[in-house]
Amino acid sequence: MKLILGILLPPLGVFLAYGFSVTLLINIGLTLLGWVPGIIHAVWAISKQGEQTNN
Repeated sequence: MKLILGILLPPLGVFLAYGFSVTLLINIGLTLLGWVPGIIHAVWAISKQGEQTNN
């Protein structure tokens, strides 16, 4: 679900994965610069967070 939100609304997906953090601020900045960089960062950040919880 987070991954789908990361594609549709990148900052919301990152917020659900990390809460209010530096990662969220980076994603908001990238999304403001362009939708695609925000999506790429969101998918990367959410998948990275998923890897850390599985280990």
